[in-house]
Amino acid sequence: MVRTASRRREPPSPPTRTDRVAVQSHDALNACSDEELLDRFRRHHPEAFGVLVRRYERELYGYLRRYLGDPCLAEDVFQNTFLQLYVKSGQYEPGRPVRPWLYTIARHQAIDALRRTGRHQALSLDETRVDPGDGEVAALLEVLETRGPGPLDAATAQERREQVRAGVDRLPDFLRQVLILAYYQGLKYREIADVLGIPVGTVKSRLHAALVKLQEAWAGTPSLNEV
Repeated sequence: MVRTASRRREPPSPPTRTDRVAVQSHDALNACSDEELLDRFRRHHPEAFGVLVRRYERELYGYLRRYLGDPCLAEDVFQNTFLQLYVKSGQYEPGRPVRPWLYTIARHQAIDALRRTGRHQALSLDETRVDPGDGEVAALLEVLETRGPGPLDAATAQERREQVRAGVDRLPDFLRQVLILAYYQGLKYREIADVLGIPVGTVKSRLHAALVKLQEAWAGTPSLNEV
């Protein structure tokens, strides 16, 4: 009986010096701040741009999906946002916070996309919210979404989510923008001011006005338990 020779499994090749250098370089880039990454990209290190894209991929796409209410359009605008960042990187002022600048580009691209398609903003608030740390916004909207005595069934909870969504959607755009950035994206007042190009005091006053309007709208809307 002839035995078939068993195939010997070759041991894995040890990592080369090039592999080790590549891993170390990637780890070093991941440890960089946003500002350092953009500065490296401007100094002809293209891999730094890829790290920046991956760092903001989920967060920025989530913002665009909420703002536009359309996942396909959000994907297009996301791509255009980083294309603009690539093209405008030469205009970056060293030391300027990158995150608000990136949101500013994304916002302008979203507005342009809506204008080109002749569509109105259709806000999507289904994503998980981010706690902005300021308390006021989160506390109020949680109260709005859980209003009513006793345990709530699924139909009532869904109705409340729809009412909050409709209330936010009816806000004027300049108030809705502040609310999305603060409550859903978790940006701080200073960052929102940079994104929208307005003073911090105006951010606070607009956010307060948005909350007041939501309270007024909610007070005038009966729930299922009241019908």
